[in-house]
Amino acid sequence: MVAARRIGLTGGIASGKSSVGRLLAARGLPLLDADVYAREALAPGSPGAGAVLERYGAGIRALGGEIDRAALGQIVFGDGAERRWLEQLLHPVVRACFKTKLQELAAEPVVVLVVPLLFEAGLETLCSEVWLVDCDETQQLQRLMARDGLGEADARARIAAQWPLARKRQLADVVLNNRGEPAQLAAAVEQALSR
Repeated sequence: MVAARRIGLTGGIASGKSSVGRLLAARGLPLLDADVYAREALAPGSPGAGAVLERYGAGIRALGGEIDRAALGQIVFGDGAERRWLEQLLHPVVRACFKTKLQELAAEPVVVLVVPLLFEAGLETLCSEVWLVDCDETQQLQRLMARDGLGEADARARIAAQWPLARKRQLADVVLNNRGEPAQLAAAVEQALSR
């Protein structure tokens, strides 16, 4: 019997995880996304949303009772202690979602766990291999500013909130170079899948 592959897909913010995730999803592989679970953990009426609103007040409530993610981001990316508080709230919920989904998908030969904070949250233990989507710091900064409409200082604060790519490179089983053209990234993904 061939062992099931549980691929932890990680990288820095704006390094290209979503691009790789789309390539893998197009191959029909199940994707479990930590960001989706974190959003669900803060859904209106959830215990997570209640805790966040209690801590930060109605100023972070958007229309429909949802959490204003931009306002929350301003708080947690500007203060390491607040970011750690939010992570301590969300990481156990995200881990539980992964464990449940992995049990449901136990018969699948390959499952991809998309986790930006894979190493930071200690979730690499759920994976049989870790793939890092890699780019250089200048590309990462430019992509983040363009994608999220952030100024340079805010973008740098968000990048600094994660482990540097250089640290993650040393821990990854596969490093996917996302410094070039999309076709090069697609070829690297195919090569990694055929390992």
